[in-house]
Amino acid sequence: MALRVAVIGSGPAGIYTAEALVKQSAEPVQVDVLERLPTPYGLVRYGVAPDHTSIKSIANYLRRVLELPEVRFLGGVTLGDHLSVEDLLGRYDAVVYCTGAMIDRKLGIPGEDLPGSVAATDFVNWYCGHPDVDPDRFTLDSSEVAVIGVGNVAVDVVRVLAKTSDELRSTDVPHDVLERLSESQVKAIHMVGRRGPEHAKFTLKELRELGELANADVCVRPEEAVVLGGDFPRQVQGNIKVLQSWSAREPVGRPRRLDVRFWLRPVEILGTERVEGLKLERTRLSEEGRVVGTGEFETLPVGMVLRSVGYQSVPLPGVPFSDRTMTVPNEAGRVRDREYVAGWLKRGPTGVIGTNKSDAAETVRTLLADLEGRERVDAGPIEALLAERDVRPVTYEEWLAIEAAEAELARTLGRGERVKLAGLEAMLRACRS
Repeated sequence: MALRVAVIGSGPAGIYTAEALVKQSAEPVQVDVLERLPTPYGLVRYGVAPDHTSIKSIANYLRRVLELPEVRFLGGVTLGDHLSVEDLLGRYDAVVYCTGAMIDRKLGIPGEDLPGSVAATDFVNWYCGHPDVDPDRFTLDSSEVAVIGVGNVAVDVVRVLAKTSDELRSTDVPHDVLERLSESQVKAIHMVGRRGPEHAKFTLKELRELGELANADVCVRPEEAVVLGGDFPRQVQGNIKVLQSWSAREPVGRPRRLDVRFWLRPVEILGTERVEGLKLERTRLSEEGRVVGTGEFETLPVGMVLRSVGYQSVPLPGVPFSDRTMTVPNEAGRVRDREYVAGWLKRGPTGVIGTNKSDAAETVRTLLADLEGRERVDAGPIEALLAERDVRPVTYEEWLAIEAAEAELARTLGRGERVKLAGLEAMLRACRS
């Protein structure tokens, strides 16, 4: 009897786990990849900026894994709503949790819950067409916007805010979202970091893209670009050089302006009914290397604040979770008997997409060693249990029908290779029509 494993989550961590199981197992294996959405690929589909087509092409690799005869995709199935951990362990020899880190960390400051103060992940999900976010979620009716954070996600957000809708027309942005972007009233974008340029987390390639924006002047204040000596890695040296070169630029009057700010931390989001401003405090490093306030304040007259200060995982029903590390406690991927974890849920939101491959391989080595020689679970297929609960999984072939519908929509609209369908209902109509 084949080793049967359920993988919960179809992002890179989940699909790399499925691949590792097929490659490493010395005996026949059957892997079911269960996903709550009708679409696979996780952050590759819903987290990579639409104008970064080279990164999104990793989906072609992930597709080949899902097409392996030993692997099945079962979409529209949610742990906790449709199936419990006990249900899974009753039908599989092992379960691997790979649901990633789905929400933003909060700033923990007054006013953070005002309308207009939102997580950057919500904005990213919006322009990436995630079915959890309504296409009408954002109106972009504020002339000034602040993005808190200086990592690659923040860079993606400000780049999308700064570009024209025509520049994004050939991408897969949902059409309703593209129309909202075309109506944007944003004129000034402030990207704010608590520390200096040498501490920024964005990569040099991403940073340079900002300097090539045709629709926005990119500005850095000379005093905030000063970096005291230090033996910095090559990547950091490149960032510093670019930022300091921008500090010598003069604006040329482009329609939008991007101010890249350093040594400022948000202390309060101002407003009564909605966001009306952002209060910032000048910072410095203490002798211990901690960020501390200087007592010098300034206020930005923004109508929207997007926080991009890191991701964190959320607990899964019936699965151990650490509120301190915001991960599932594990040893080399092992959680409990026959339960395992991989990806950001295992180690926290660190590394790049490819990091998940080695991470998944470690978990699978642990799993296979644990299960060697053990009696296999002998129960019926999971579909029988789902059918009893009136749940019909989305198959891989039905996912391909969604892809085909998106390609057809792009042809109809004269827009690139595909345009994402907006909303869960549209996806289900496409795959079951």
